[in-house]
Amino acid sequence: MGGLPYWLLKQHPDIRLNTSSPAFKRHMDNWMRKELLPRIRPMMYESNGPIIILTVNVIFLKEYLKKELGPHTVVYISYSPMSSLVKGKIPRLYETDDCFVGRNPGWTQRLTKPQCPFIYSVYGGWCDNWGEPHHTVSTKAVVERLEHYLPMNVSVNMLMFHGGTSFGLTSGSSLRDKFRANPTSYDYDAPLSEAGDFTDKYLAIRDVMSKYLPVAKGPILRATKKGVYGVINMTAIENVWKVAARLPTVRNRFPLTFEGLDISAGLVIYSSSIPRRILGTARLNLPSVCDRGYVFMGGRSAGIVSRDQGLTTDLAVRMAPGDTITVVVESQGRISTGFHMDDFKGITSNATLNGHILEGWNMTAIPLTDTSILPDAPLSSLHHPPVTPGTPSGGLTFYIGVFIVPDEDPHPLNTFLRLDGWSKGVAWVNRFCLGRYWPEVGPQVTLYVPWSILKRGQNELLLLELERAPCSSSLPCTATLQDKHVLDGPTPT
Repeated sequence: MGGLPYWLLKQHPDIRLNTSSPAFKRHMDNWMRKELLPRIRPMMYESNGPIIILTVNVIFLKEYLKKELGPHTVVYISYSPMSSLVKGKIPRLYETDDCFVGRNPGWTQRLTKPQCPFIYSVYGGWCDNWGEPHHTVSTKAVVERLEHYLPMNVSVNMLMFHGGTSFGLTSGSSLRDKFRANPTSYDYDAPLSEAGDFTDKYLAIRDVMSKYLPVAKGPILRATKKGVYGVINMTAIENVWKVAARLPTVRNRFPLTFEGLDISAGLVIYSSSIPRRILGTARLNLPSVCDRGYVFMGGRSAGIVSRDQGLTTDLAVRMAPGDTITVVVESQGRISTGFHMDDFKGITSNATLNGHILEGWNMTAIPLTDTSILPDAPLSSLHHPPVTPGTPSGGLTFYIGVFIVPDEDPHPLNTFLRLDGWSKGVAWVNRFCLGRYWPEVGPQVTLYVPWSILKRGQNELLLLELERAPCSSSLPCTATLQDKHVLDGPTPT
């Protein structure tokens, strides 16, 4: 999820006011000792788990870590390059440093603390963001960096070595000069691909390391066969408004955050009645929508406010007597690096209409990670006329389709979901959430579908399209399962 833990934000909504205060530290200690560390301890190496070394962000650095995780736990603290080298040293914890390919602060670390075993984080790429070009680092640059450090007996951590997947809604975001949401894949030109295949970069790293360390003999496994399961016809089965009608609604004088509504990720529908004294054209101001809001006035689309795309928070709206303002807010991922990790979601400050604060809000949380709330259409419904979409463009609507995995292979194959023509939303296969899609802005065009969630015979694809579906009276909505992953598609910038 990234950022400060949802549990902590939910229990202590004032936590953003002073993250260095004693109250904040007490809350953090309580969360770590009761929630986080008990989950990690069974996975540590000395408990026969897979975690050998734990790298800790400075905000989570506590003296009791080894006591809670086991006396032989190896803990490293990672600071930004150079900055930690002039600060006080942490007793009984190893220090490490980060390195983007091309930087070289390692010699300073060696001079200031030569007795310390040194793990150097080498970035083979950096986080992708929706709407920005795919990040890559050349194999030559990574190899040169390793050739520089390995002869000095410097241990190296590669980020990312395996380009994995933020399944569900776990992809994060960052906030520096502006808010940026990360795509579902974190295969940033990784040596081991998202589907677990070796790349040329992997082979080059292996060749370099074999000069300094013993490397297992034997053949290199070839890339696994990928499935081509073809075109899937998609049918609208339910809109978001009907799903929301089955869920509880909370009423409050002012809008509550996602955390205040006990929802970690997904959607929240906010609605408020227009004051009778304001009719005709007015200015609706939504100064803090985290992260993307679809605005409706009396059921008519009035625009989009967007934290990452910089879409205006001030909208001209036209109202009729009895109209209601509705804002459907999507969380696009919690801030996971740098400052501002106290990242509350939803409408996080008062909305105004012609300068008047809107009061009396109804709020319905739609936790998309809870599969029990998803529409469950019988397969027979696929042959019936589609339902009315949530918007005229087909947005805010669930679509379903089926595809067949044949029996020829020993088991189903990894495959990739391509959604040409679709705009933005969330995808599930057999009720397993693959994550967010947004091919309209790129760079990620396809979603990885692991073979382990598939079954021989009939499988189900479910989409929640938030904005526009590629359907018309003459063209059906379709999706495709193909054998090629596309992570470097076109972007606006």
